[in-house]
Amino acid sequence: MLSIRNLSFSYGTIRTLRDIDMTMEKGRVSCILGRNGVGKTTLLKNIMGVLKPSRGSIVKGDQDLTRLTAYRRARLGLGYVPQGRQVFPKLTVADNLRVALEGRRDRLRRIPAETFDLFPVLGDMAKRMAGDLSGGQQQQLAIARALVGSPEVLLLDEPTEGVQPNIIDEIGQVLRRLVAERGITIVLVEQYLGFVKEYGHNFYVLNRGRVVAEGETSKLSPGLISKHLSV
Repeated sequence: MLSIRNLSFSYGTIRTLRDIDMTMEKGRVSCILGRNGVGKTTLLKNIMGVLKPSRGSIVKGDQDLTRLTAYRRARLGLGYVPQGRQVFPKLTVADNLRVALEGRRDRLRRIPAETFDLFPVLGDMAKRMAGDLSGGQQQQLAIARALVGSPEVLLLDEPTEGVQPNIIDEIGQVLRRLVAERGITIVLVEQYLGFVKEYGHNFYVLNRGRVVAEGETSKLSPGLISKHLSV
């Protein structure tokens, strides 16, 4: 379980997150929703340790992560797939995956075989430069790279952005397997409501840095969508 309590964050004098309370349960996909600029990416960066909150706590199980570096959090089981993928374009697919071995607690020094079971296309393209892959293939690589670190909590920032529909479905099926087979806690920032309803279990809606709605994804009503999510 990942627990966030009374979390606030400011960029200088601008307060971006305000008293966030969330609980992300083991073996579930928790979705963070909201219009652009409401603090969704900032929240993920606070959870991962890329940014430091001005107050509040982030706890995984019985481990308080609040003051730990991103590197320590990775070693304690957090994986992060940033918005825009951010693969290393001048490295091969295999080398992109090997980079993530540094975050493993068991010191494994080979790419786990299950990586290519989840994403067979990456095995076929292991020697290809990551920059030569399509956008959807790069997104698969970014997710696979995070999974190489053997996370117990996986943070995903808009994994369907700029990705073709067939790969969106493949990504959704991978998330479903990770939950069912590994019991991973998944925290998903996503704008595509169809994906959220299909693969998410529960949601939190942010507006102006606050949680303004929450519940099971089956409760995402047209009224709530119109009020908080429609552009």
